[in-house]
Amino acid sequence: MAATGSRLVIVSDRIAPAPDAQAGGLPLALHDALAASGGLWFGWSGHTADHPADAPTLSERDGIGFATIDLAPADRDAYERFCQRALRPVFHYRADLAGFERSGHSGYMRVNARFATALFGLLRSDDLVWVHDHHVIAVGQELRRLGAGQRLGFFLHTPFPATEVLLTLPTHRELVRALFAYDLVGFQSPRDLRAFHDYVATEAGGRVFDDGRVSAFGRMIRADVFPIGIDADALGRLAASPEAARHVARLRAATNGNDVIIGVDRLEHSKGLLERFAAFEALLANHPDTRGHVHLLQIMPPSRGDLVEEAKLRRQIEAAAGRINGRFAEFDWTPICHLNRRFSRRVLAALYRASRVGLVTPLQDGMSVVAKEYVAAQAEAAPGVLVLSRFAGAAHQLDGALIVNPHDPQGVADAIQVALTMNLEERRKRWRSMMSVLRHEGLTAWRTRFLGVLAGTSPIVPFRRTAAGAAIRPLPAAS
Repeated sequence: MAATGSRLVIVSDRIAPAPDAQAGGLPLALHDALAASGGLWFGWSGHTADHPADAPTLSERDGIGFATIDLAPADRDAYERFCQRALRPVFHYRADLAGFERSGHSGYMRVNARFATALFGLLRSDDLVWVHDHHVIAVGQELRRLGAGQRLGFFLHTPFPATEVLLTLPTHRELVRALFAYDLVGFQSPRDLRAFHDYVATEAGGRVFDDGRVSAFGRMIRADVFPIGIDADALGRLAASPEAARHVARLRAATNGNDVIIGVDRLEHSKGLLERFAAFEALLANHPDTRGHVHLLQIMPPSRGDLVEEAKLRRQIEAAAGRINGRFAEFDWTPICHLNRRFSRRVLAALYRASRVGLVTPLQDGMSVVAKEYVAAQAEAAPGVLVLSRFAGAAHQLDGALIVNPHDPQGVADAIQVALTMNLEERRKRWRSMMSVLRHEGLTAWRTRFLGVLAGTSPIVPFRRTAAGAAIRPLPAAS
């Protein structure tokens, strides 16, 4: 909830004007926060226009205001190219897959400036502005250039890369400088905060203080860890619904009652899908008792990334699945089923509940909310076991998971075998421990804590232009 008397303004790449309650997740949590404060959600409409209007399109639904802008095709292309081909790979520690172009960065900055210009005229003096994710990092900086003195917060949903990785991005300094326009910057995990602190100390010549303050570029801000949560009990109810029970029965019938290992990941390199298939192959090769008795169900919804890279990765995954199935399958048993489509939240909840093992093994991920969803969907009477990458943000919270290194196929295979053979008492003990965390550190707690800290920061003195309007003085340090 925003501070008393303050309106919450959320800025993101896209908006969700009417999220389905069954869909849950972040859009619903942000809707709840906006409804509580009569807030405004600002973002790209998803459309292009040769001559987009300067003023945003305004609408209202359920007491929430929505403001959207169109983008010029050239700006949209450059913006998305920089977000998907430069920022996203680097932030997920895949600099080898990144492609940097100055034109892409220029387009990114133009779009961020357009966001800020369109939003600035809608702001009230006491608004709390909460900007989300790497697509719009520079919006805060552009708002400050226009003279905005509101409290500005930023939350990064992806990992923040180690300094050596971030340095591969030629505009790394401009990017981090932009973060210092905010009063509060939030990260998913302690690892991400450490990486940010390291960059500030070693590359920006700044200082890190024990109370959470960070100084650089002439500004003092706050940075902290705010691990995003889920509504665990709501997902549990969804998984226990009569409709979900029908999907559970279908899956168990289709697999002849065998154990199911489930993975749900967007089709992206950072998710470690090829490494996961290698681990499953190692399981079948080195634990022959699993043959004919386990199935890997891998769901891979399309991503918003580079379509060429996505198609290439899909072909590699299909080839790996075909090779493993060809090596181990019997006429009445197929080891791997992979599906390139989206499923509703209710169906996913049912599939989670029906699966003996949740396999969440990204090479790098901000949080891996799927890990939390898998745990929340389990039946207390006979919960499954979570096998989780140490490089997922969720690994810092879910102490009941079997933590693995996704780069070690045999190690992951051995952990899967432990999960498949774990006794019921141990499974319940681990599940209860993780559910306690999920309930205590849920989605509402995440939102409330971030906005509470942001509301408690001191408002800054805004930029002031010179009489000629040509120069802008630096921001003073916030108290």
